[in-house]
Amino acid sequence: MKSEKKNLIGHLAGWITWKRFLFAVVFIFFITGILFPFYWMVSSSFKTREEIGGREPVYIPGGFRLDAYRELFDPNYPSYQDFGQNVSNTLKVSIPTAIIAVILAILGSYAIARLRFKGKNVLLNGILLVYLFPGVLLIIPLFAMLAQVGDRVGFNVQDNLGVLVFTYLSQTLPVALYMLTNYFRTIPDEIEQAALIDGCSRMEVIWRVTLPLSIPALVSVSIYTFMIAWNEFLYALIFLNDHNMFTMPIKINTIFNDPTPRPNVVMAASTIMTIPIIILFLALEKYLAEGLTAGGVKG
Repeated sequence: MKSEKKNLIGHLAGWITWKRFLFAVVFIFFITGILFPFYWMVSSSFKTREEIGGREPVYIPGGFRLDAYRELFDPNYPSYQDFGQNVSNTLKVSIPTAIIAVILAILGSYAIARLRFKGKNVLLNGILLVYLFPGVLLIIPLFAMLAQVGDRVGFNVQDNLGVLVFTYLSQTLPVALYMLTNYFRTIPDEIEQAALIDGCSRMEVIWRVTLPLSIPALVSVSIYTFMIAWNEFLYALIFLNDHNMFTMPIKINTIFNDPTPRPNVVMAASTIMTIPIIILFLALEKYLAEGLTAGGVKG
């Protein structure tokens, strides 16, 4: 038994090198830094206020309590938050933002990648430069511009989810254009030229040839733009005043700043907001990996 133990220890000692040891330490630290905050958020949603606010940290809840989730979704609960309406509002702005951004990015990216016109590289770099500006610098001129348009056309910019979708495009469209342009450049031009020779129009080439070859990039851009709109806080805070129109980030901030602190409810709402994005990433991981890496190398 001792010889077997020594052999095992000797085998491990021979296998472990400084490089592997440092890699294991960094990997464990990295995984712990990602998974533990998520575990703490989920577990805290089942804790009582005493367990969350106590001097000693409680790593495992005392029971599987659903009080925080009942407060968010149960109309019979005393402090009902109607969080389902906030989830619906978030979907109403996130899904259209992703769809519109992808459609516009397909047309704009294809033009930059395939068509010849003066200043297209300057245009692409300018689009990316707009994305680098913080949203707080754009929100005041954007709000003033939309307010003037609203006065002339006859719509209110406040508490208008359609206007909020338009503001989100200012953040999502530049990066969508940049990502798709790089991907379209990796598709051999000869394939599209053959389709044009066979009698296809330019739009038919995009629909029948380019888009089927670009599914990984389209999925990546869709998820990325959806995620930006799903998590966006600043623009929604400025443009939404009606509690019935709040998106999830604004509602969570409202619950957090309530005079009666309820951290378990905040954690429950944050869990509901986080899990769909994680499921989406895991379900489409294959397309994400292909879409984000294929556009990095031209040709």
